[in-house]
Amino acid sequence: MSASLGESHTAIHRMVQRCRTGEYPPLVARVVSGWVVMGERQVFAGYCLLLPDPVVPHLNVMTPVNRERFLADMALVGDAILASTAASRVNYAMFGNLEPALHAHLFPRHAAEPVATRTAQPWALDWTAAPEYSAALHGELQRRIAGHLAKPPLKG
Repeated sequence: MSASLGESHTAIHRMVQRCRTGEYPPLVARVVSGWVVMGERQVFAGYCLLLPDPVVPHLNVMTPVNRERFLADMALVGDAILASTAASRVNYAMFGNLEPALHAHLFPRHAAEPVATRTAQPWALDWTAAPEYSAALHGELQRRIAGHLAKPPLKG
């Protein structure tokens, strides 16, 4: 159930199409399982998504090898976010209810967040108040995350 370049029935399909052509400004990097992009609303600075390529409806339709690769890439993106921000942890989320195509959200979280924010799940926050992604505001962080993803993983 992958999408050809011409299909665009979800936002995930459209983002992957734009990543494939290099025409998506929030694009961070290509990873083995897909694409890493900055969130269009930076509800937390460094918020990223991992998009599989090819697009699939959900994790459980992937082959075991592709599923393992996607989840391993998700952890690598988390490592890159931690290394690129002052975050104390990364929250990971996969839903697919609104956009029925697999994608993972990665939210850097900080110990210094206001108390009301610190324990809130990200969708409880006011996303309209979050800054939109822009190269001017987020480009340096985008490059740092990409730089960490370009490094070979540690053997161990």
